[in-house]
Amino acid sequence: MRNKPEHIADRIVDAILARKLAPGARLGEQPLADLFGVSRTIVREALTRLAARGMVEVNSRRGWFVVQPSPEDAREAFAARRLIETGLLQSLAAPLAGAPLRRLRAHVAQEQAAVAAADAGERSFLLGDFHVCLAECAGNGTLAEILRDLTARTTLIAVLYQSNHEAAQSCAEHAGIVAALERGDAAAAAELMRRHIDSVAAHLDPSGAVDPLASLRSALSPVGNGKKTGKAQPLHTSPPVAPDSSSSSTPEY
Repeated sequence: MRNKPEHIADRIVDAILARKLAPGARLGEQPLADLFGVSRTIVREALTRLAARGMVEVNSRRGWFVVQPSPEDAREAFAARRLIETGLLQSLAAPLAGAPLRRLRAHVAQEQAAVAAADAGERSFLLGDFHVCLAECAGNGTLAEILRDLTARTTLIAVLYQSNHEAAQSCAEHAGIVAALERGDAAAAAELMRRHIDSVAAHLDPSGAVDPLASLRSALSPVGNGKKTGKAQPLHTSPPVAPDSSSSSTPEY
């Protein structure tokens, strides 16, 4: 039911997977309570559960926020996914067939349609959910739940560290994994999964984290070649740095 803490938590995780909630996004208790038609107590329980799962964090003075993973968090998350997902495929007792295989094929087809339609939110959600779907099709619900959180976390990491791994490339790699499973070659599927996860991780730039003040910096950049009007004062107390005449860039605050 939509008024249960678990439903609210699931909706927030889905929004993270779809890249609709970015790292550092504020999650106000009252707006969420109004949106879901529940009390703040229910919302707080949902957020507390997500905090235990590493999805959100709370500041006693500022409230709840989507986590901003560190570079070390990124390394650990991708290492965990590599171990879990390759191990899952290597441990398959029998080749996938029937309904599970049809479900995986259908999922990849949905990914391809979302990529073709340039539907960023849908394709991001589907690309992350593929890994959850794979665990479910392999018959391991426990790992599916773990992977749901891990893929949400790596989605935040990809947003924060500006991954340029192409959605079409991920989709093609997923299709290759399913094709290997269709052939009954679990070892090949595991190797393709390892390469896929390593490829996504390799496209991250830990030094290129998104600046949360970027839009404010841009808005407060000097205008009119830095000339002040009236009695406006500079936004810093240190002496201004003379612009480099050889550069067209403007100083930032």
